[in-house]
Amino acid sequence: MLGPVLAWRGTAPLALGPVRRQAVLAAMALRPGSTVSHEDLLDGVWGSAPPGSGHRVLPSYVYALRKALDPQGTAYEESVIRSSQGRYGMAADGIRVDAAELTERVREARRVKESGDLVSATARLADALALFRGEPLAGLPGPFAQAERRRLSQTRRTLRSERLECLLLLGRATEALEGLSALSAAEPYDESLLALHMRALYASQRQAEALNAYQGMRERLREELGVSPGEALGRVYEAVLRRDDELLLGPAAARPAAQAAAAPATASPTAALSAAGPAAFADPPRPRPPVNELPGVTGVLIGRERERALLTAPFPPDAVGVAAVDGIAGVGKSALVVRAARELRDHHPDGCLFVDLRAHSPGRHRLSPQRVLRRLLRTIGTADSEVPADLDALTAAWRAATGSLRLLLVLDDALASAQIRPLLPAGPGSMVIVTSRQRLTGLDADRRVTLEPLGTGDAQTLLGHLVGEERTAKERAATHELARLCGGLPLALRIAGTRLQTRPVWTLAHLVDRMTDDDHRLGELRAGDRSLEAAFRLSYDQLTEAQQRGFRALGLTPTSEFDALAPAVMLGRPVREAEQVLEGLVDTSLVQQPRPGRYRLHDLVRVHARRLAEAAPAEARAARTAVLRLYVDAGRAASDWGSGGFPTGPSGTGAFADRAEASGWLNAADGELADVVGHAAALGEADHACWIAEALTDQFVRRGRYHEGRTALEVALPLADRATDRRMAPALRNCVGIIDIYRGDAAGARAAFDEALRLSRHRADRREEARALSGIGAAELNSGRPEQALAPLTAAVDLARLLEDEWLVAMALCVLGTAYRALGRPREALVCLNESAARAEVNGRPAMISRALSCAAEVHLGLGRFTEAKELLSRAAHLVQRAGDIPLTAITLSMLGTAELGGGNLDAAVALHHEALSRLQSLPPLDEPHQTRMEMDIRSRLGRAYSAAGRVREAGQQFRTVLAFPGAGAYPAERALAMAGLRDCGIV
Repeated sequence: MLGPVLAWRGTAPLALGPVRRQAVLAAMALRPGSTVSHEDLLDGVWGSAPPGSGHRVLPSYVYALRKALDPQGTAYEESVIRSSQGRYGMAADGIRVDAAELTERVREARRVKESGDLVSATARLADALALFRGEPLAGLPGPFAQAERRRLSQTRRTLRSERLECLLLLGRATEALEGLSALSAAEPYDESLLALHMRALYASQRQAEALNAYQGMRERLREELGVSPGEALGRVYEAVLRRDDELLLGPAAARPAAQAAAAPATASPTAALSAAGPAAFADPPRPRPPVNELPGVTGVLIGRERERALLTAPFPPDAVGVAAVDGIAGVGKSALVVRAARELRDHHPDGCLFVDLRAHSPGRHRLSPQRVLRRLLRTIGTADSEVPADLDALTAAWRAATGSLRLLLVLDDALASAQIRPLLPAGPGSMVIVTSRQRLTGLDADRRVTLEPLGTGDAQTLLGHLVGEERTAKERAATHELARLCGGLPLALRIAGTRLQTRPVWTLAHLVDRMTDDDHRLGELRAGDRSLEAAFRLSYDQLTEAQQRGFRALGLTPTSEFDALAPAVMLGRPVREAEQVLEGLVDTSLVQQPRPGRYRLHDLVRVHARRLAEAAPAEARAARTAVLRLYVDAGRAASDWGSGGFPTGPSGTGAFADRAEASGWLNAADGELADVVGHAAALGEADHACWIAEALTDQFVRRGRYHEGRTALEVALPLADRATDRRMAPALRNCVGIIDIYRGDAAGARAAFDEALRLSRHRADRREEARALSGIGAAELNSGRPEQALAPLTAAVDLARLLEDEWLVAMALCVLGTAYRALGRPREALVCLNESAARAEVNGRPAMISRALSCAAEVHLGLGRFTEAKELLSRAAHLVQRAGDIPLTAITLSMLGTAELGGGNLDAAVALHHEALSRLQSLPPLDEPHQTRMEMDIRSRLGRAYSAAGRVREAGQQFRTVLAFPGAGAYPAERALAMAGLRDCGIV
């Protein structure tokens, strides 16, 4: 390889074929024992002009090389060229390469030189140089050959320089000058060669020439390159001026004169020189230790054990391992990777390199791949004169230079994958760790770590470390709240800790008070030149214009979690486009994705996004109105009340194809719906707060979230009188009454309906009047006074018929029929309930239909008509499940189980009661008493089914469970049924 490429088997020369095939051989032979991927071979040999046949060209080249290199009849697996899984390589024990022999000779020469034996070192360096037969890899094409040619040529120049320095230190300055003149002429800008040349001139008593040579270099550099000589050459220049023999010719250079002065008069200078020996003139440099550029470790790292273990786990030794760490600004990416890198340091003997790519460094220019590669090449010892200019050549030179090294390279704060790919080293066993606020999806990483904020416990631990555990122990509640306000971000916690460190008179509670207001929270998270808001702003500045507008809109979303529909409406763009913006923001770590299709902002990022949005008030106002209208539309579209149930307010957005789609969208945000009303109220949007609270009432009822529904209404009620929609005052009180009915608070419901009736009559709102009358009847019925329910319910039915509101007629008739059933008047009950079901069918809302059918079925059950009840309940169960009303689903299924029991289908009865229990228990924990009553009722029905099936032990277990419920005494009817069940089983 150290000249035109040649090969022999024994002493017989081999025909290697065209130069491109020789280039493939060189790319493998210069990495003996390692394998090279097809992609690297193609890149290394063809560069930016790959063959049209792609990977298919390589097998033909390798086949020809095997035929040339292997003895005839060599088995495939015994060839000197090995292949596996898309990689080729040369067997280390099957070939000898002069480049490898050069490495051994150089290593031995430097070892001898270090020992002080300059004579032997000179000879061994000459032997190493003798291996060169001209230009290395002469005539071979491709980036790999070019890089290796450059590297080997540089090695040759370095060896020549080292040999000439040995001659100089041996006192053979004249010989050294002859070689240095030729080298310096070929490398006019190489300052290290000029420094050696000046030392040789000085040793030859040509001090003036040495000084003139320096002046000539300084003028060339200034005029042609615009730079000045480096410090090393400047020190040689000053040494020549001072006649510093020790610096110029070695520490022993001054000894002969001193020894001559001390020796007997008969001793000649030559004898003194001989006595000193050749080693006296040498001060051999020690081998360069592996470069370690890793930053020092400061502070503690808390709560990152899993991520550290993932980063420090070993990679396969025959490849370059790449790990990517991404996360929001301030989450502690750099601290984590530096810790991990220091643990990995001993596994990378050729150096640990660290580069801050400055993607988000204020006041500093971002580093291009070219600048980074130049720096990296110099760091591992490549001379400035050998560092190319363009990116392709730099990349090839870097890969060639690192092909035999095991390096650890940490690339901090990267912007994009394209910035990283050229920087990857080539040496098997090397490792690269990249940090970025971006996901770097274009980078082929073996491991990815998305760093999340610290949990509350770890965040409090970090605060304790920063401000003292004694201090946090005294203010545990404030410590917990401060950790929450900092959102678990280590940068925010450290800034808060710094503020408390530098203000010892402050309590943690005082800082919490200062940060409670969102408008001031980010302002408090600033210490010195560290600012969380500035870190967020740098991420924002990297976004495209569309992403920036999307990010601002997200700061105005009323829920912490959302899908693509809300930002689509706010931006006035199709959902698909909004989703693309969101996914792009996820890749920048500004947006989190807790599960597929759902997104959220970190609390502090949300504050920043909102502040950016408020800087564009017209845009913010339009976005807020759009998203609030979306929630109004969703609630109304999903409600069982139908379109006629909301006669005032904004028109629909058209965002939902049907009721099921709207209901599913609301279900996804179930736990935050009450917050939407609070969000609108906080903005002073009285109408929207009222409209949303009213529209969501049925959603809260169907999902069994009565407490949240009551909370939303309580937030909206004070705004009802300020709303421009005058219907809201009675409408919201009717909604309160509905929620209270379901909560089991009949007295509270009656009070709300009475007030709604008063307001609706005062404002001549006949629809809300009918609702209030129907509600009053329901409250009387639930208070155990069915006879007093008849008058308001009859009036409600008449008024609803007058208004031609089919849903309202159906609802009032359903309650009226239930009142007749309670009074023991089944015929009137069925008349009402059958008409209710028919009216509900016209309206088409499934929950109302199923309710009417269930109530009618309950009358049939009371009459022992199990077949009729089963038919009605089967239809009702199907409809109510479609409606998503969980409590009503549980009741309907359990009633169907009772009908099956009455018909003798015991197994079906047991199964239906169990399913009803499962549905009821799927509700979140509630504090409403009726849930206990419902479960007691279902378990009693289940117990009776077990008893009828002869499964006495299981029946007794259900009855005992009913009696053991906390507060069971508040439900005497259900408790009496359980006691009767135990007696029927013979247990009591």
